[in-house]
Amino acid sequence: MCGIIGFAGHKPAQDILLDGLQRLEYRGYDSAGIAFFKDNGNHVSIRKTAGKVNDLRAICDDENSSVTGIGHTRWATHGGVTNANAHPHKYGDVTLLHNGIIENYHELIEKYGLKGKLKSDTDTEVAAAVISKNYSGDPKAAIRAAVKELKGSFAFCILFKGHPGEVYAVRNVSPLVAAHTDGEGSFIASDLTAFIEFSNKYFVVPEYHILTLKDEGITLEDLEGNVVEPEYLTVDWDVSTAQKDGYPHYMIKEIHEQPRALADTINPRVKDLLPNFEDDNIPDSLFEGVHDITVIACGTAMYAGNVGRTLIQNKFGIPVTVAIASEFRYERPTIDDKTLVIVVSQSGETIDTLEALRLAKKYTERTLAIVNVKGSTIARESGYALYTHAGPEIAVASTKAYSVQVAAMYLVGCKLGLVTGRASESEIREFISGLKNVPSMIEEVLKLEDKVSAQASRMVNAEDAFFIGRGLDYTLSMEGALKLKEISYIHAEAYAAGELKHGTISLITEGTPVIAIATQQSVYSKVVSNIREVKARGAYVILISKDKEITDGTVCDVHISIPDVRDELSVFESVVVLQILAYYTSVGKGNDPDQPRNLAKSVTVE
Repeated sequence: MCGIIGFAGHKPAQDILLDGLQRLEYRGYDSAGIAFFKDNGNHVSIRKTAGKVNDLRAICDDENSSVTGIGHTRWATHGGVTNANAHPHKYGDVTLLHNGIIENYHELIEKYGLKGKLKSDTDTEVAAAVISKNYSGDPKAAIRAAVKELKGSFAFCILFKGHPGEVYAVRNVSPLVAAHTDGEGSFIASDLTAFIEFSNKYFVVPEYHILTLKDEGITLEDLEGNVVEPEYLTVDWDVSTAQKDGYPHYMIKEIHEQPRALADTINPRVKDLLPNFEDDNIPDSLFEGVHDITVIACGTAMYAGNVGRTLIQNKFGIPVTVAIASEFRYERPTIDDKTLVIVVSQSGETIDTLEALRLAKKYTERTLAIVNVKGSTIARESGYALYTHAGPEIAVASTKAYSVQVAAMYLVGCKLGLVTGRASESEIREFISGLKNVPSMIEEVLKLEDKVSAQASRMVNAEDAFFIGRGLDYTLSMEGALKLKEISYIHAEAYAAGELKHGTISLITEGTPVIAIATQQSVYSKVVSNIREVKARGAYVILISKDKEITDGTVCDVHISIPDVRDELSVFESVVVLQILAYYTSVGKGNDPDQPRNLAKSVTVE
């Protein structure tokens, strides 16, 4: 949520800030703003507005020569969507922008006598005031004093009167990354996509460390004033990877990128058709003696965990619990030192998942992160990290990140099966041989795009839609329903097909779209019976199955035939169909599938 960029360098900052904010639009936001040292002097000027980055550009000065500034896209938490509530905020000699939430801002208003003196309804302006009240010419001293009083999460970028050409930053929980190049200067951002065109080397700002950005370089210090050498990482994709490349939206581009993303995730971890995590520095000892697994995640990542749970329990007999991260944090964990805790997050910064991980570590040292972003907080705080090599995912609704998370769960499951003696090498080789073929099978599914997209015309006017299946198909249907409601705003629910007759079939009316998934042979005939139940009540049924054709045309209205693979692998094919259906339904309704209303890509506030 929210986007941050800061720059101190040799070139005019305004375009760098605005272009960086434009690349961060995918995170979700409702207002935007920049602040800079006017004419590179001591006065800080602010331009901000409710609306999009293009609205911000319209009120900026084309002749702006400032080489130092900060920029922000805000997703409203404290206070509505107004110009006054947009960031940056200025109080006294401090200009500040902020990702996160200050939980004790009411107490700080009372302590510092701020009532009636604030211009906005935000907790951020309170933070600016607290830093300003502690500022007497030394920026770092003011930051040190202020952060000791702040409760909550924050990533601050700050300009101080009296220090032109300098940007200061500090964070707790909310992510920041930074980079320096000799040609341009120093950058800081909430996401490296903001400055990837300038540098493919960056470092993650450690929590409670103060960063000073100047044109000649970056200084990192802990709160005691000790200089710390940052640990630089190298990103393995370039700026073109985060562009649309001729596609109308990022989402459809990322749907088409799934074969490559899956191949990049699976192939380096397979040797002699067996799972191998040597390059990830994940030892077999992590899996030895494991008697149960707890998967912790949110949203799409949680649904990927559900698919992994179904495979691991059914194939290897290891009990798996999938916990909603925000709920796990406030319940008594039923884990111990023989529990493997797997945390799943695309960004590696999801606040609820991070805090749940920190709680889990009090009970077990066996923690494994499945994440997409190198050096992210969850990756660093987990015992081990398995990176999903999906590259940047810009669309808010996750597609390729889901697929690679499922693939990673499958590989972990295979490794567990081997190490715990619950599966033989020959069984695992047979399974992984099929897994390695998944990318090519998805290429075949993508050829069905026109047939699937044609169904969007039937979906766009629907008020409700239902997804049904059994076993793996049911776990997959949860993700299908989420995709549709995320970007089309159609109410969609997933139901275990066998549960329909226990109450929910009452929701089926004439013409209601029902997407039925029937790829699991052991329950195929049962699902067909359930489909007939909804069809008899007037549902419009779209059937996804591995049948080449349906001999009884009364079973469904439309049949989408996917390539015949082993049952456990059909989820990869089926989800692509569901993603395409959701995408074209969203477009058909005139929505922006990349930036659905009220949603943000990386959720870093509770």
